[in-house]
Amino acid sequence: MQVVKIGLLGLGTVGSGVIQILEQNANDIQNRSLSQIKVSKVLVRNLKAPRSIAGDFTLTDQAADVLTDPDISIVVEVMGGIEPAKTYILEAFKQGKNVVTANKDLLALHGQELLDAAKEAGKDLYFEASVAGGIPIIAALKQSLAGNRISEVLGIINGTTNYILTAMTEQGRDYQEVLKEAQELGYAEADPTADVDGLDAARKLAILASIAFNSRVTVNDVYVEGIAKITSEDIAYARELNSTIKLLAVAKAQADGIEVRVHPAFVPDNHPLAAVSGVFNAIYVVGDAVGETMFYGRGAGSLPTGSAVVSDIIQVVRNINADSTANINCTCYNELAIKSEQDFKSAFYIRLRVKDEPRVLATLALLFAEAGVSFASIIQKQKKRQEAEIVLVTHPTQESCLREALDSVRAYSKVLSIHNVIRFESGEHYD
Repeated sequence: MQVVKIGLLGLGTVGSGVIQILEQNANDIQNRSLSQIKVSKVLVRNLKAPRSIAGDFTLTDQAADVLTDPDISIVVEVMGGIEPAKTYILEAFKQGKNVVTANKDLLALHGQELLDAAKEAGKDLYFEASVAGGIPIIAALKQSLAGNRISEVLGIINGTTNYILTAMTEQGRDYQEVLKEAQELGYAEADPTADVDGLDAARKLAILASIAFNSRVTVNDVYVEGIAKITSEDIAYARELNSTIKLLAVAKAQADGIEVRVHPAFVPDNHPLAAVSGVFNAIYVVGDAVGETMFYGRGAGSLPTGSAVVSDIIQVVRNINADSTANINCTCYNELAIKSEQDFKSAFYIRLRVKDEPRVLATLALLFAEAGVSFASIIQKQKKRQEAEIVLVTHPTQESCLREALDSVRAYSKVLSIHNVIRFESGEHYD
């Protein structure tokens, strides 16, 4: 049985998980791949740093030791970031090596360049771990659902924001309090911007949409809103409207182009995504043949993400054994237009504070009607003396029409503030 040697770029959370899985499941992995997979060399920043994991491999702080070693067949990049990871991967292809990566940031920006380099080298580039940790969604879209025309991908693909929104929903707590707790538990970074502003989910969505619709989508194409404006009041109204607020990644293929957006959304309680809680991730996919499917699991962590990396390693080893690398690298054979956010269409929740006076509601209805927006329901509650809080739920409307209406509402002297505007998603009542 042949030995396949791999070189690891990075030995952090994910890299340590990869080594642990390769060691603890060595016998099964050997039987499944028909090869002995051996970690040969590992690139680290500091050779003297204390580490909780050890093995029969060589540590180095020189990338060339890994990239130019003729005995290494697969380079596994788990260091993260754009550079030097991009340079190392391109060099690995030049050196005739296959690559497995978990780098969502790099793929969301430079995926096409990397896939083209893999094709030119005749080598594999696998990246299952770049989206949703241990959930096998990339392979599902590229292989298991390859006979389908995918029309829609909805995802809860950031565990930090899902933890925060779940705690706010189930415990009635405020955003800042739960965010601080998430940081203390290690679910959120000291600087949580990428998570709470939706940027992490946008990068993952760009990768998913590119594969699902076979057309190149980069992170810069994705419309993004974060969760910082969500309050306990919005959570309470969501419950009243039989919905749950989630940070949702939405990709839809329509006749006039691809719609890609990340933002908070009201998800109906009867939708399978509404029940996804805590740090868990889920991706809901609609295909013309298979219908509705959902993939659920842990979206981050040493072992879940390491599981996805190791599955890619095994597949590359199988390809090497069959002399069939570079089978399904780039699948973006379409060039579909990316829709502007002005053309998005959905129902909206609008929470306002207004003067509690006659004809205010009638005037609001007129302002919205003049922009072509109608209401599905209205909730009004007295908050203070001579002030009221109004929640308007619109019928599905084009974003440009809603923005026109909101401009008029802001100019109306009886409106004291617009607290929040949140979209609805996939609710039969609002379709």
